Amino acid sequence: MDPPPAAIRWRTTAVPFLVAVLVLTTISPSRAIYCDEDDCYDLLGVSQSANASEIKKAYYKLSLKHHPDKNPDPESRKLFVKIANAYEILKDEATREQYDYAIAHPEEVFYNTARYYKAYYGHKTDTRAVLVGLLLILSGFQYLNQSSRYKQAVAMVKKTPAYKNKLRALELERSGGITNKKRIPKNMDKKMEEDLSKELDLQITGTERPSVWKLVGVRFVLLPYTLGKLLLWSGCWFWRYRVKKYPYSWEDASYLTQRSLGIPHDRWATIDEATKEDLVLRRLWEKSNMERYVTEMRKESKRRR
Repeated sequence: MDPPPAAIRWRTTAVPFLVAVLVLTTISPSRAIYCDEDDCYDLLGVSQSANASEIKKAYYKLSLKHHPDKNPDPESRKLFVKIANAYEILKDEATREQYDYAIAHPEEVFYNTARYYKAYYGHKTDTRAVLVGLLLILSGFQYLNQSSRYKQAVAMVKKTPAYKNKLRALELERSGGITNKKRIPKNMDKKMEEDLSKELDLQITGTERPSVWKLVGVRFVLLPYTLGKLLLWSGCWFWRYRVKKYPYSWEDASYLTQRSLGIPHDRWATIDEATKEDLVLRRLWEKSNMERYVTEMRKESKRRR
């Protein structure tokens, strides 16, 4: 006679549940992550109060008995793997402390598991080494990117008529006024090309020649020096112009003008000296002068339209 459906359902659901409860009550999940169903101390045959020397001595004694080179029995080999794992856990003070805590607090399953995986799978590399490696990688990519962008910009500039005209003018200057009216030969003097490239550096806006001093790694290393230099500069500025009330030097007045106009340093360097002098003499770092200058620029723009 077949059992009723209710009994079948109870058997298929309750029995596995009872088995799982039985396993969890006999084997602590906190301990199981270390030596599976075994006790690490029992595997080495020592008590929980054993010191490091006793643990080491017990491991070497068992390894002589169960090492695969000494004992070819497959069961002995499996036991040696467990013994070696138990020794790795107990020989380290940190992992042994974690294991002892798991034994004393089996109810803290998630906490003990997190500590275990952090100890065994978390990176054990020195943080400083990781930081140095990261800076080197970032600096390398940064330099390659700058170099690639600069080469592309130079290649584009060399295709422009302005470049060819300057190249012809430079050839004319070098030859003393005698030049070939035909197209510029491809095998032109390399020294001439280098001289012209130096002149082109100032004309490639938005792209600069790669420099190690602008790499993130170098800047990070020089950060203490940069901060010290900035603090010293700020202190001298405050003493000279706030305390002593000295008039601004031409260099400092140019800096204030550039900052007031919001012009990048590279762009400011390309402005002709006459325009720079006119802007500096206007004292645009003063609010009233800046407002007057903006009004004039707006009127000038409307007049040109």
